[in-house]
Amino acid sequence: MKKTLSLIGAAIICLLSTGCASILSKSTYPLSISSNPNSNIVVTNSKGVEIYKGNTPATVTLKSGDGFFKRAEYQIKFTQAGYNEKVVPVTFKVDGWYWGNLLLGGILGMLIVDPATGAMYKLEQDYINETLSQSVASTDSKEFKILSIDEIPDNLKSKLQLIK
Repeated sequence: MKKTLSLIGAAIICLLSTGCASILSKSTYPLSISSNPNSNIVVTNSKGVEIYKGNTPATVTLKSGDGFFKRAEYQIKFTQAGYNEKVVPVTFKVDGWYWGNLLLGGILGMLIVDPATGAMYKLEQDYINETLSQSVASTDSKEFKILSIDEIPDNLKSKLQLIK
């Protein structure tokens, strides 16, 4: 009987001291990045520290946490000669497995383990595919170019004139 009670007690302690998201989820996620046309990319974290520098297509592994109870945030900057620079945010959301701590009684997991490991967050999307728009020559240029309306920057759209 003592052995059974000890075994049950050990099982309860294990359940209370683990994090549901830490067990069933992860704290790093791969993110596939592509662009049209292929471009140079720089991935930075919320502090502006460069995490990755390379070309598309690429797969980058990102940490989901950025400190205790703090989700990670990243930015991807796409650059290519002749195209407008584009910056895309990468965000994480609360992982559904984190709430499993409530059901399984994982108080330590909910308040310590999952927030410390970052496993309480998961990547909102696992694939980013961006299309870069061609840059428009300055208004001082004498160059003649035919562009689609989507390729014209907003600050120049007000200068358009209808031709009949």
